[in-house]
Amino acid sequence: MQKMLQLLGDRRAMLQEEGKSQRGFTLVELLVVVIIIGILAGIAIPVFLNQRTSAWQAEAESDAKNAALAAETYAVAKNGKYTDLDTLAELQAQGFQPSRSESNYITIAPSADGNNFTITVNHPDLPQDLKYDSARGGLQPWPTGATPNP
Repeated sequence: MQKMLQLLGDRRAMLQEEGKSQRGFTLVELLVVVIIIGILAGIAIPVFLNQRTSAWQAEAESDAKNAALAAETYAVAKNGKYTDLDTLAELQAQGFQPSRSESNYITIAPSADGNNFTITVNHPDLPQDLKYDSARGGLQPWPTGATPNP
């Protein structure tokens, strides 16, 4: 790279010494600029895609935690039972507002005895669902290989 830049500088100096009144850039100079831009884009695009995936995961985690808080609020009013808590509308009645409007984005299922619940967040841009299980300690880790859908 250093040698190429030296050659470009030498060529420009030679053209100026010959008295030619050329203006603009040579084809080689333009090619070098295009190659540098290509290298920078090759570095930046994967970083951007990873940030986008992280944002989607953070959105799903936030919604799961907020839905769980609404479920806990519901249980306080029902003597600690989640028995009838099985629709998004019941969570919304407790003040929960999901960040997405898709009908199957968040589902909730109480356990058979009504003492626990499971919230599933089905983000449309992620291949796997996120689970919040009150019986297992809350938010479950993301499954391995949770990369975005194309």
